[in-house]
Amino acid sequence: MGKASGLEEGERGTIQDILGTGSPRASSFIVTLYGDVAAPRGGTLWMGTLIESCAAQGISESLVRTAVSRLVENGRLTGERIGRKSYYRLTKAAEREFGRAAEILYAPPPPPKGLLLALGARDLPQGWVRIGPEAALAPEGAAGPEDGTVLATETLAGAESLRDLARRLWPLEAVNAAYRDFIEAFSPVQAALAAGLPPDGAIALALRLRLVDHFRAAALADPRLPAQALPADWPADVARRLFVTLYLAVTAQADRHIGLALRNSDGLLPEQTTMTDFRVNALRREFAT
Repeated sequence: MGKASGLEEGERGTIQDILGTGSPRASSFIVTLYGDVAAPRGGTLWMGTLIESCAAQGISESLVRTAVSRLVENGRLTGERIGRKSYYRLTKAAEREFGRAAEILYAPPPPPKGLLLALGARDLPQGWVRIGPEAALAPEGAAGPEDGTVLATETLAGAESLRDLARRLWPLEAVNAAYRDFIEAFSPVQAALAAGLPPDGAIALALRLRLVDHFRAAALADPRLPAQALPADWPADVARRLFVTLYLAVTAQADRHIGLALRNSDGLLPEQTTMTDFRVNALRREFAT
């Protein structure tokens, strides 16, 4: 990469180290690509764009084609052939799924202040865990079950017991490890970007997609419990601030590259849309607080 990137050799090396450290799973990365790039721009990508974007992460064309086929089989993508080119777009079900994930990534709700208790509910939505045959807990803000009774709770005593209970009911150790792995991997990138200008467009997009793919794994697994139910050294806030900082640092260059190089069935993707502007502005507001 030449001088146009604005990064010194050591800084370029740090970013290339991230992109050259293994490869993300093809199916997971394609989901990330659709969620971060395609969904806010109409939801469709040309197969050539998928192959090129995945190649920047060390994912082979054969793995891309296999992963796309599986996503089609699973009802998340649907294909269309125009002439000799194939295009894949998100299904309606996938759009709803991606919308929920996008909220957590780009405009998360405020942290919950308490837990909800459901009594007598048979079918529990995502986010609820059973604590007995007739009782279940979920963080405040979770969708309520269609039957039974839901009560708000308040911790009056026994905070340590609540932390022990939360550790048993939710996968906090795995989420903790995922956040810390993200922080360890991307803190050097923050230092590199702070020391120089953003990388050029192709590298900026590749870095942003790797950033989202890595952070998404932790953020979507996080049960988002109230502070009194979490360990004292819970790393979610540190990881979140790092994610927001790096995303904003590379987004202008990444979006410019999207508008110059990535395609759907209508041609080049738009550099910006109302939805991309919403995401960036939401992150900026969060970062400013």
